[in-house]
Amino acid sequence: MTRATERTAALVRVVRREQLRLPTPCAKFDVRDLINHLEWVAELFESLAHKGPRIEQGPYAGDFPERAERALAAWSRPEAWEGTSPAMGLPMTTLAHMYLVDMVVHGWDLATATGQEYEPDPEAVSRARSFTENMVEMGRQRGAFGPPVAVPDDAPPFGRLLGVIGRDPAWRP
Repeated sequence: MTRATERTAALVRVVRREQLRLPTPCAKFDVRDLINHLEWVAELFESLAHKGPRIEQGPYAGDFPERAERALAAWSRPEAWEGTSPAMGLPMTTLAHMYLVDMVVHGWDLATATGQEYEPDPEAVSRARSFTENMVEMGRQRGAFGPPVAVPDDAPPFGRLLGVIGRDPAWRP
């Protein structure tokens, strides 16, 4: 979680104001909306790590890196990983993996949209891919993932992860 979050936060920090309305590979978000979504994800998963409520997304604030630091601090506590979330009814380890998938994939979305280099951590990709392959149908039913995108059999693991969740690894603005 830490490496994926830090990489995504580093990408957010260098987004320029004129890039906020650029499209992203995540069709429902432009860059500003994607960063706002990341802000909400960080705030939500901070709350969930404390066994708190599911919170609604607020307006864009431009403070994702700070929120991400608080989320990581909340998840650094051993008790954050124990039991089931009262708000979501899912094991805490499942929620942690959901957060990881968001950080890894939305990091790529943001980097691709804004022309930044992005090399996700191989361990994070492996964990995210394994988790996603087991949860992909539920993710599609809940609107988190789109229809699969065909990728070559010899595509790298990250490309296969993107294809499974409905992203085209070849997407360009």
